[in-house]
Amino acid sequence: MRPAGFTLPELLVVLAVVGVLLAAGVPGLRGYTRNQQLANAANAFLGALNLARSEAIRRGSRVDLAPRDGSRWENGWVVFANKPGDANLQFDAGDELIYSHDSLPAGLSMATTLSDKSAPYIAYNGNGRTRNNISDRAPQWGSWQFSLDGRTRLVRLGILGRARICNPADDRSCRFTSDPAPATNRNIAPL
Repeated sequence: MRPAGFTLPELLVVLAVVGVLLAAGVPGLRGYTRNQQLANAANAFLGALNLARSEAIRRGSRVDLAPRDGSRWENGWVVFANKPGDANLQFDAGDELIYSHDSLPAGLSMATTLSDKSAPYIAYNGNGRTRNNISDRAPQWGSWQFSLDGRTRLVRLGILGRARICNPADDRSCRFTSDPAPATNRNIAPL
């Protein structure tokens, strides 16, 4: 009776086949992983915009979204209710933290263009519309471009406070410009 098991040549053939399959699949897996990082970051930001808007409506008062460090969105962002009478556009002592997002993965970058260039922030008033820091009746709009390994996703915020994600590779109306004028003024399909 022959003992059960595999011979050394059989094991080497199986290992060679597994090695070839792994070598063929790893580059595709890396591209898939990077694409998911890009999509997750854009979706997380869109979620933060929607959270800020819904919280402002629920509370009937201003709620802000701003970079955690006060300047770079890549370093994370916070949704917060600014304490009454506070003109600071960044989260600080006395503000109520609603949500905080960590830094983006290495290599993932963001470019931003906003109608109010005084500071990186988005504020919603109690009726769910964007506002700038000077007046609750003056809207704030803009876009955030997420880029990683030549791929991009764009989060666009319209003057009424509604946001959407688009892919410039698939959507001709989805493009990032340094001019934050409302889309209807640039002969682009409205947001």
